[in-house]
Amino acid sequence: MRTLARQRIFGIALGYEDLNDHDELRHDPVLATLVGKLEAGRSDCAPLAGKSTLNRLELSRSEPTRYHRTLKTQLGRVIRDIERRIRGRSELEEAFARPLHLAGRVHRQDRRQRGPKVYSLHAPEVECIGKGKAHKPYEFGVKVSVATPVHRGKGGQFVADVQALPGNPYDGHTLAKVIPAAEAQIGASLARIVADAGYRGHNAPEGYKLKVYTSGQKRGVTQSIKRELKRRSAVGPVIGHLKSDHRMERNYLAHASGDAINAILAAVGYNFRLLLRWLAFLCATILAALCAPRSLPYKTSTA
Repeated sequence: MRTLARQRIFGIALGYEDLNDHDELRHDPVLATLVGKLEAGRSDCAPLAGKSTLNRLELSRSEPTRYHRTLKTQLGRVIRDIERRIRGRSELEEAFARPLHLAGRVHRQDRRQRGPKVYSLHAPEVECIGKGKAHKPYEFGVKVSVATPVHRGKGGQFVADVQALPGNPYDGHTLAKVIPAAEAQIGASLARIVADAGYRGHNAPEGYKLKVYTSGQKRGVTQSIKRELKRRSAVGPVIGHLKSDHRMERNYLAHASGDAINAILAAVGYNFRLLLRWLAFLCATILAALCAPRSLPYKTSTA
């Protein structure tokens, strides 16, 4: 248990806060030296633990385990030791003010507490977003709103508006901000908004409350609206491409402003990719028409 705690602490101190990094770090001799475990218990294993072992120890039980108590005790000792060493030295107190504040929040926070928590020391703005799915109940990051046209354009399913929404707001309470931003982006008023069931009880602006339709809604739904509700799932592949192909899944820009910039750049890259593909198809069509063999008119001579 002490070895696992030391591996996790030294990994965080070296900048490897993600548990996925420990699949490579388990073979690292420098980290093994710091932890004090250079040899594995078996010949077919690495000296240190992998992400699965560390993940089970951190998330397996709802009540604090010996592993959690060990981490909390050592963190408290480190905080008190630093405070004791920098006491009365104004320059060091100013330099350590933010790290000690974050460490104190981590030391005091409880798993079941309400309100904001610290999930990452290098990015304290990270939030825990409930997905409600069995295979992935939670995601850590910032909620992003993605709006696309209901009907697919000639060039593809473009992104009409995207913006980061810090604070982990309820989906239905984001329309008051998303609708005006989308209209300003496209330069036209929205005739109808189609959303999933998570937008029930929305706070759409006045004039749009009767224009928002959610999945499963029965009242006021015509045949054309039913067809558009079936098209609502088209935003899913767009979000998948934004995450996997345009780096929205992992943000490398710091702070909340970096989250907003990363979302916009991902959407811009996605739209440009569709435009380039559309232009390439158009150029190929024009070249094929120009290079196609033409049959000359047949003239007959009369005697």
